[in-house]
Amino acid sequence: MALSVFRTLYARLAIGLFLLLLVVGGLFTFLSLASVREYSAAVSQQLNRDLARNLVSDRNLVTDGKLNRDALKHLFELYMNINPSIEIYLLDRDGRILSYSADPDKIKRNRVSLAPIRALLENPEAYPLPGDDPRSHDRRKVFSVTPVPSADNPTGYLYVVLRGEEYDLAENLVHSDRLLQMGAGALAVSLCVGLLAGLVFFRLLTRRLSRLTERVDAFDSGMSPGQSPVLVGKGDDIDYLTARFDQMAGRIAAQLDLLKDKDAQRRQLVAQVSHDLRTPLASIQGYLEALRLKHDSLSDDERARFLGVALAETHRLGRLVEELFELAALDAREKQPTAEPFVVAELLHDVVQKHRPEAERAGVSLAIVDVSPVRVVADIAMTERVLDNLISNAIDHSPGGSEVTLRVAGRDEGAEITVADAGPGIAAADMNHLFEPFYQAPGASRPGHAGLGLAIAQRMVSLQSGRLSVRNDQGAVFSVWLPGASEAAGGAGNESTAL
Repeated sequence: MALSVFRTLYARLAIGLFLLLLVVGGLFTFLSLASVREYSAAVSQQLNRDLARNLVSDRNLVTDGKLNRDALKHLFELYMNINPSIEIYLLDRDGRILSYSADPDKIKRNRVSLAPIRALLENPEAYPLPGDDPRSHDRRKVFSVTPVPSADNPTGYLYVVLRGEEYDLAENLVHSDRLLQMGAGALAVSLCVGLLAGLVFFRLLTRRLSRLTERVDAFDSGMSPGQSPVLVGKGDDIDYLTARFDQMAGRIAAQLDLLKDKDAQRRQLVAQVSHDLRTPLASIQGYLEALRLKHDSLSDDERARFLGVALAETHRLGRLVEELFELAALDAREKQPTAEPFVVAELLHDVVQKHRPEAERAGVSLAIVDVSPVRVVADIAMTERVLDNLISNAIDHSPGGSEVTLRVAGRDEGAEITVADAGPGIAAADMNHLFEPFYQAPGASRPGHAGLGLAIAQRMVSLQSGRLSVRNDQGAVFSVWLPGASEAAGGAGNESTAL
């Protein structure tokens, strides 16, 4: 359940927004820290841009137009104690370091670049303008500089690094932690506010999509005869809708094909019904007209024979109409089974007893063998109707003196009833059309048969969640499988009864 929640479009948008805010917040914090450092350096250079010149004038470093080395040494010692954040260097005109106030062990450069020095002297407002840090090969820092002994007669430069190593240590101990805390706080607040606002906004956007997904799911479940298959795999609401749409499109296409097939079957059915109804009607009409026209010339036996034929044709016509209505009701699912548990072997015995006279007239014997006391959950009347049709067909297609065998066995948590005749079997070309309406296998001896019995039997078995199949094995073998009951019934053990 939790995994499916994270597959929704809303959850993915929320995760994406969180990651985006995290990246943007981190980038903003990094840029803010860099900007603060840049701003601090600019302020420091602006405030101390005349520091080097003031040091020369205040500390009397120039005497009689020459640099006073003793005063310079005293200046180094003094500012190392008074203001350790600055570092003072004496450079010659080529940028070589002549003297300095820093620790000699930490000096990494012998000279500094004169380009930033000259740029700052020419334009004192060009800040922040970093120069080389003698304590590093690649680090650059803001500075203050002045020519010595004078700008008119320079022999070197007094180069003051404004943010020396001591300043860096102090900044790392104080300001960095504070800036990181402020940045982390700002990042957390931005994440919370942005995430909450984004979640509300995304919820408003995806709410209608979620409702559409639910409606599509409900519609798909409503038009499916059974439970819709669970969509397995990764994907959000869009993927789910796409899969559902593909399923429904495929189902609608299949139903359209089925409707076309049903329409073709309907046309064929109308044509076949017209033919099958016309035959008995024509026969009835012919014999009745003969009776009317030749009533006085016909003998009593001939009149009785004419009336008998007309009456038989009316029975045939009534049976055909009844089967047509029954088939139509089954196709429209107007006739639903009333399932109840019963022992199928008992019903089979009753049906066989009912068909015994018909079998005796055809010279065929009926035998029930290998009976298992299996209980099924089915409609008794429909099951009896199916067995009537299968047994009648078996009698019609069995030659005189042969035997029709019937079995009941437990199989696949249900019961399988088989009806096997001793006829010629079913041709391979006819096997796929056997359960179609009005199909009649070659060799049927029943004149009133319209070819609807097997179609009706197949639909009745399907309505009971069963299966009806056929195969050849020294004749045609029809098998009916019905779902079994949860409890088995005792009673009729294995027996072999010949009727």
